[in-house]
Amino acid sequence: MDTIKGLADYQLDVLKEIGNIGAGHAATALSTLLDKPVDMLVPKVVVLPFEEIPDIVGGAEEVVLAIFLRVVGEAPGNMFFILNLESARNMLSKLIGMDLSDNGDYSELELSALNEIGNILAGSYLSSLADFTRLTMYPTVPALAIDMAGAILSYGLLQFGEMGDQALLIDTKFLEGSEEVQGHFFLIPDPESFGKLFAALGVESL
Repeated sequence: MDTIKGLADYQLDVLKEIGNIGAGHAATALSTLLDKPVDMLVPKVVVLPFEEIPDIVGGAEEVVLAIFLRVVGEAPGNMFFILNLESARNMLSKLIGMDLSDNGDYSELELSALNEIGNILAGSYLSSLADFTRLTMYPTVPALAIDMAGAILSYGLLQFGEMGDQALLIDTKFLEGSEEVQGHFFLIPDPESFGKLFAALGVESL
């Protein structure tokens, strides 16, 4: 199985630039959709072991909202966009301007809006990565779940089969005026795909 030899700073810079370009595309699409300015920042891009993903989002038992999909093409894999519940509600109320119910439940309209944001984000990042690597990659229709982080990742394993043992984390911050909402975007290439991606980016793997 391909694993990545220690990435140099400039190689992480390439990954961060891919994230920034994808964020720019997503911000433009969201601004058009919402008819108001939306900025996005990518403060951090790291490669981490798959088993560390729950820790990044608050622990395996943390209840989160996740939008997940399958990546198909020359470098198949899985994608997850994960928000804690407070961030998801902030995104709906502050970014989109929805009036939320007091009982903490999400309406079909609210879930649809979050799903569309995840779809735009995934498509933008994949398009950016495909442009850099010249590999064909595109997303399937996304699904949305609210559950414990560990359960969501386990479901992803059952749904999509074996996942790679490493993930690319792109931290994402949505900005609208003084409001800020943070989410975690994970690309988990299939075992044979990580080597293809990084070879295409000129990064040595073993």
